[in-house]
Amino acid sequence: MRRALVTGCAGFIGSHLTESLLEDGIEVVGVDCFNDNYGRRDKLRNLERAGSWEGFDFVPIDLARGDLEEFVAECDVTFHLAAEPGVRSSWGKRFETYVRNNVIGTQHLLDAARNWPERRFVFASSSSVYGQAETFPTPEDTVPRPLSPYGVTKLTAENLCHAYHADYGLDVVSLRYFSVYGPRQRPDMAFSIFCSAALAGEEVTVFGDGTQTRDFTFVDDIVDATRRAASARTVAGHLFNIGGGSQVSLNQAIAVIEELSGRSLPVIRNPRQRGDVRDTCADTTRARRKLGLDRTVDIRVGLQRQFAWLCEETRRADGAVLH
Repeated sequence: MRRALVTGCAGFIGSHLTESLLEDGIEVVGVDCFNDNYGRRDKLRNLERAGSWEGFDFVPIDLARGDLEEFVAECDVTFHLAAEPGVRSSWGKRFETYVRNNVIGTQHLLDAARNWPERRFVFASSSSVYGQAETFPTPEDTVPRPLSPYGVTKLTAENLCHAYHADYGLDVVSLRYFSVYGPRQRPDMAFSIFCSAALAGEEVTVFGDGTQTRDFTFVDDIVDATRRAASARTVAGHLFNIGGGSQVSLNQAIAVIEELSGRSLPVIRNPRQRGDVRDTCADTTRARRKLGLDRTVDIRVGLQRQFAWLCEETRRADGAVLH
């Protein structure tokens, strides 16, 4: 791989993937439209390190409207991470935005990629396609039953990938990410909220009793799996769970953050939100066998890295204000 296309390059996962590729001497064409799921300033900061490489070309373009063939044509691999994220905000009037960014944008990119079917197309899907699974750990052949409009759009995009593989022979691999966390995590996500509250000495809101579990996956593991999916052989048309390897409850995670911060986090309990599932846990047998995954970052280590990053960002922001 000499040159890669990364959509959603200014986002949480996309910026980490972009840097990882650049560090290994791979040129990157980064695409992002700066949708409004969180602040433009945060996304620009995500790109600061990537922008220091000569091999990075940034293109601000909307996948649902742009002419994409020229970008696909000049790249050996396409990593499609751009999406409208979030379960809770996908209900009601914003559903149209999710359809536009998650379905129409994906279809446009696939349509451009079909002219080069031999080039690997890696699609970032989500564990949200499963809904409330009945089997744990959950294997990929489980029938998906999403419980949120967001999950519905990600499953639809997966099916589009399958259709382009079946009808055009496009070399597509789909990855179902499980609850990604780490430095640069979106500010609306749980660990970002909890760490910020711990720093500020504020209370946090938990929807449910906190015993609900997630297969939390550190962003470095996600990047590793995504890059492996770009080069693995005999995986065209396959999909893979990418998870952290263990179930952790929100209460357990809060306890770790309290320990890291040296502060108790007062918790307000509210009812479960629509679309939230009780538990998730990835069966990663297929990914270990086919992609060669051989490591995962422990939740305590990962949270320590995320908390340390947030502390540094807070000091940086405070310094900017003082000056």
